[in-house]
Parts: sequence; C-alpha cells; structure tokens
Amino acid sequence: MSPSPIDVARARADTSGCRDLIHFNNAGAALPADIVLRTQIEHLELEARIGGYEAHDAATERISAIYASVARLVNGSVSEIALSTSNTAVLDMFVYSLPWAAGDRILTTQSEYGANYVAYLHIAARTGAVVEVVPNNEAGELDVDALERMIDDRVKLISVNHVPTNGGLVNPAAAIGKVANAHGIPYLLDACQSAGQIPLDVEAIGCDALTATGRKFVRGPRGTAFLWVRQSLLETIDPITIDHDAATWTSPTTYELKPDASRFEVWEKGWAGLLGLGAAIDYALDWGLDNIQDRIVEVAESLRTRLTDEVPDAEVRDLGTNRCGIVTFSLGDRDLPTLKTELQQQGINVSIVPPASALLDTMARDLPPLIRASLHIYNTHDEIDALISALGAG
Repeated sequence: MSPSPIDVARARADTSGCRDLIHFNNAGAALPADIVLRTQIEHLELEARIGGYEAHDAATERISAIYASVARLVNGSVSEIALSTSNTAVLDMFVYSLPWAAGDRILTTQSEYGANYVAYLHIAARTGAVVEVVPNNEAGELDVDALERMIDDRVKLISVNHVPTNGGLVNPAAAIGKVANAHGIPYLLDACQSAGQIPLDVEAIGCDALTATGRKFVRGPRGTAFLWVRQSLLETIDPITIDHDAATWTSPTTYELKPDASRFEVWEKGWAGLLGLGAAIDYALDWGLDNIQDRIVEVAESLRTRLTDEVPDAEVRDLGTNRCGIVTFSLGDRDLPTLKTELQQQGINVSIVPPASALLDTMARDLPPLIRASLHIYNTHDEIDALISALGAG
C-alpha cells in the first residue's frame, strides 16, 4: 500500500484531544480540530461582549461562508443548503414534507438506521403509505438490480443510508442514483456516517436530497447538521413546519415560502456551533476528501486484519465490497459494557452498537451487540497496537 498523503503528525498536532486519548469513536462524535473549538469560543466570547444579535450582525460574512463551505463539500449550490441541529431533524423535515398518500411506497435498505426507519413507519401509519426493504446483494450492500425490479409508479421515495451505523460497508450510492433518475423518483441519501470520510458529489451520485451531521467524521460540533435539496425539487415541497424565517408574512392572511432551502430552516440557530461546522468543513476540504478517505481506509483495514489474526474471539462483522472507517466486531460471550468501561479507563474510546440501532440487519444476520471502533486520519497504527493489546491478543 502506498504511503498516505495525510501528514498524520500534523493532523494530531492540530487536535489537542489526541494528546491523552485514543479515540476510536468517530462514528459517534469525532475529536474536533483546534480551529473548530477556537472558532466556537471566539463567537461565544463575542456574544458575551457585545450581545447575541450584535455578534450575529458582526459575523454576517462568516455565516454566509458556512453555506458556501457545505456547498463545496457536496458539490451543490448555496441556495440548496439548509442548516439545522441534527441529521434526524433535517431528514425528518424533508421526508415528512413530501406529499404522502395511501399506497405510496418508500423503498429503503436492510441496514437502515433506527431513527430513519421509525419515521418511515410513522408516516406510513399516518398516511397509508408503505415501507418496503430492498434486499441486499451477496456483499451485503443494497442490491441495485433488486431495486430496479421493485420500481413502479407507486414508489414516491428511495431513501438510503450511505454508510450504516453498525458496520463499515458503503452502499452503491451512484448506482442507486441511476435507477432513481431513470424513473424520476426522488432519492434521499443519508450521509450521516459518510460525510467527512468519503467524497460526496451530489451530481455524480444523482441524489435529490442529502443529509449529514456535523459531529461525526466531519469533526464539527454536536448540535449541527445540514440538508442539501436539489433546487428543482425543493421548489415543489411545502415544508411540514415553517416560521417567519422560512416564509415571508405578506399580509394578515398570506405568506410566501422562501425560494431556496432556507424554507427548511428555523430562525433561531446556535451560530457558534454552526460557525464551528463551517470551520470543520473547511479544515477537511483543505486536506482533501480523497486523501482523508485513503488514510481512513488504510487504518481501518489494518484494524480488521489484526482483529482477525490476533484476537482469538474477535469476529469482524463488516459487510460490503468497499468499506470505510467503521469497524464492528463481536467478542464471543464477553460482557461488552464492562469491556467498554475498562477500555475507557485505559484511555481508549470505543462504542457499543445495540441491536435496535439497525434492527432489520441485526435480525437478518442474528447479530449480538457489537463493539464499534471508528477511525479517522489522526488515528495511528500504534493506537491500533494498544487496542489489540487491551482486547487480549492471543
């Protein structure tokens, strides 16, 4: 394998959290670069000195730049970007705002995240729509040929997680986009776990909407997220909730929705966090998402190999032809909460994936709770050594 183009020493120097911690929980919340923290603190200090509204006015150009940064990240337009608080918030805003009717079909993945799937079920219960799961192929990814066979004129949405919460597979987003586009069906890509570790190009993917959070591989603050909606589609969507930021109040009995994606926003926002999100995206773009992906794949594959070769009771559970920085594995009959606590006491962060987080996949594969170690560019092979040793290599 060729050397990574990422200067790992610099990445670690940029990230104070690396000094005393081995952080393998980037699929939960990654360690921010110091510039992200400084950006937030500086704005909070400005609010404290001159007032929140006044600080917003002083930061108008920097706030506008957040939208431009998100647009660069996904290869969209500024007018197609909405900012919010969480991936679930923006995904729900989009999905619930579509005009559902009895018999409409939502096609989704076997690996779909619990928060997404219960929203689909809720829509189905309220409207008479139906939720259907596209089978996997032999590699465990969404089967694009099966998707094609399931298409009819009642399919109103194809909604796919790019990367599931409970494994390292990467669903074939662009191939799914070709099917959706050929049939004129809206296509939503949940990039919650892929944004920041995999290059995203909405034109190449062919999706009509994309959601992502700030706190995971983007390395932004908690409580930040964004929605991208293709201009031609957003103009047809009447948001399920609005305020006077999403629409202009034009008379005592009328209002006019904003023509851009701000129709999906609310007026009140945590601008310190969102400025931190912009800083995190700019930091990632400076490294280059192709370079970030190469580094993450390198260290993640190394961990998978070492778990298989050196930890006797470890079974790697990741599916997919192409895999990313999320590594999930079982450990026989070990007590995982106790193990997680023991690792944390040694300065090693991992997480536990409960079965309900991706219930359909859990049931189909009869999965137990899994340890999830998710890696980023600042993780090193020495840190992998420490994890393998702590797990008890044979």
